[in-house]
Amino acid sequence: MRTLKITTGLLALALVATACEVEGINEQVPDLTDQQSGTYDKLFDVSTDNSGQVRITPTGNGLARSIVEFGDGSGASNSAVVNAGQSVTHTYAEGEYTVTITAIDLAGKETATTYPLSVKLKAPTDLKIGTSGGGLTLTIAPEALLAKGGFQVFFGDVANEVAITVPEGGTATHTYAEAGDYTVTVIALSGGAAVTSATLDVTINNPLGLPIDFETPYTNYNVGGTFGGMGMGVIDNPFTQDLNVSNKVLKLEKPVGAESWAGSWTPLGEPGGIPITIDNGSVFTMLVKSTAAGKTLHFQLEDGSDFKPAVAVPIPASNNWQLLTFDFSGQDIPAGYKFTQFVMQINLSGAGEGEVVYIDEITQTN
Repeated sequence: MRTLKITTGLLALALVATACEVEGINEQVPDLTDQQSGTYDKLFDVSTDNSGQVRITPTGNGLARSIVEFGDGSGASNSAVVNAGQSVTHTYAEGEYTVTITAIDLAGKETATTYPLSVKLKAPTDLKIGTSGGGLTLTIAPEALLAKGGFQVFFGDVANEVAITVPEGGTATHTYAEAGDYTVTVIALSGGAAVTSATLDVTINNPLGLPIDFETPYTNYNVGGTFGGMGMGVIDNPFTQDLNVSNKVLKLEKPVGAESWAGSWTPLGEPGGIPITIDNGSVFTMLVKSTAAGKTLHFQLEDGSDFKPAVAVPIPASNNWQLLTFDFSGQDIPAGYKFTQFVMQINLSGAGEGEVVYIDEITQTN
């Protein structure tokens, strides 16, 4: 089970300037004036999207233009000339600033006034942690509103872990040294002090590949699926006897009326599995127990193309575990050729009759 816990740091987007506060960069700025030529009041309009943008609008009777010094550095880019009735927008980092506005009236008289400006960013909201990958590899795709500073991702498998920094819209990928249960932590950054964090419990499985015994911890044996009406699932061994006393087995069931070609498929491709190559042996074996004798078990290797070598072997007896051998040595499979899944089908010659086949210990050998 995955558990998502979210903690939000509380910081408001604040503005300190005279006695007036206005939200939203697109709101209409009121004209604050007094009765003397060349004097004026100033209004800050701070954006609410964590961009740090602040619109500055000098106003006043008889005002010709103003020089705005933003107060966050030096140089030509840190001041601007603003004509009467106009505004200038500047991007600030979170912090406290002193903005100086020099008003120039129609007679050329200059009056300089300073104003305090406080820019504080909001904590991100709606943090979500998307996951993908397979085997020992996990990819995290975080999303959040107002995460202008991006994200920090901790995969939770080492002490004193250094976070991976991820920009908005980005991902972080990590390969674990071993399978197990881990807690991933994601911190959404506002660009200032406010943050939002969330944790996600994940299970990292071993890559699936031969041999398959359905017993190894942290291995997802239920990957893949079925077609044509076949049923498939890993269950407790209902017949711990003779050749097989293991705890878990695979159950294949071809219900009455299922298609003749019904079957199951098990992926072994990356990133969640280990492909089959004939270099490791052309003979495959498995323990099989069937409810009906004389049926055939069809075992097929696939690579996503039309090349699908297969061997069908009769199940000689019912209600006893027996070892079946599938020999692919005559299939002209090139050395190094990789198969990314295998398919199993019961009795391709007819529709389902309720056959049940239990399978265990799938191996590859010479």
